[in-house]
Amino acid sequence: MSDAKADILGRIRASLADHPQAPTPTREYRTESTKSSEAIRDMLKDRLLDYKANVYEETSSSIAGRIQELLGKSSMYVIPNGLNLAWIPEDSAARRHIVDSGFAPRAGSLTHRELDAVNAVVTSSTVSCSETGTIFLNGTSEEGRRAITLVPDHHICVVPSDSIVELIPEALRRINPERPITMISGPSATSDIELQRVEGVHGPRTLDVIILDA
Repeated sequence: MSDAKADILGRIRASLADHPQAPTPTREYRTESTKSSEAIRDMLKDRLLDYKANVYEETSSSIAGRIQELLGKSSMYVIPNGLNLAWIPEDSAARRHIVDSGFAPRAGSLTHRELDAVNAVVTSSTVSCSETGTIFLNGTSEEGRRAITLVPDHHICVVPSDSIVELIPEALRRINPERPITMISGPSATSDIELQRVEGVHGPRTLDVIILDA
């Protein structure tokens, strides 16, 4: 370390020594829910609908049919490489899926231009917070990288029922902070300009949420 740098750091330490330590913050907010799982689930549905998302409740036997209905008869859509293939409908002449392998330059990683050409994306999710109506994606193999959920105009997001919690602290405990985190609260929208709501500015204009029972 140079003499000048050591001198500067020494002066900073000396000046800070005269200041009292910052008090430990008091955290009196709730960190554990006391609501029933049914009440938490209903709260999430209410928040998502208020945010103009579409919400469906399915089982493992009905989810593929629901996704087929949401995709329509003619659709090219992308899925992450770890998505449960039992969830998606069989490909047809007019409807087919493309698998994104993950982060570039890995083989099979779609470019932004290729993602812009698809109609939709289907992913799972890590955890959902009912208090704020927020779905968390954490870059797992079932969710893929951020780009595949931000470029296509239609996002079909599967929310396993056992991944729904009430509070943000509960949600954050299920998140890996070392991985990319995407938080979704309804379709992409902004009211920055003259307080006029505009959808699709920062991501998909259509968000379909499927709550999947185990």
